[in-house]
Amino acid sequence: MKLASLLTGIAMVGLVTVGDASLKVIHPSTTGVAIAAEAKQSGPSVQEKIALITKSKGQIGSGDQLRRFFYGDLEPIAVQPGGAGMVVNLYNKANNITFAYCATYDVVVAVKKGRVTAFPPNEVK
Repeated sequence: MKLASLLTGIAMVGLVTVGDASLKVIHPSTTGVAIAAEAKQSGPSVQEKIALITKSKGQIGSGDQLRRFFYGDLEPIAVQPGGAGMVVNLYNKANNITFAYCATYDVVVAVKKGRVTAFPPNEVK
């Protein structure tokens, strides 16, 4: 009984493998479509992303933009007075840049190269 189930399992794997290979022979273009789509969606470079955030700092949506561009790459390094109460300074180690983020209004209020623990008060007001 165990031999029969083992042979059935091997036969099923073989059918799936042969079926996949035959689809690639019949429609070879289907394998390249996903790769082409990924290449087109690469988006802006890191420098362009930083420039976009710098341009839109202080505007509604800049916080969302920051999270979208640098999801999982930001490390909180300091909290300081500013914005509508407190501002969190978020450091991106990969690009050596610090963003001052006001959670009350969901906006980026300052951007500076390097690890900045305290921005000047006039930049984070």
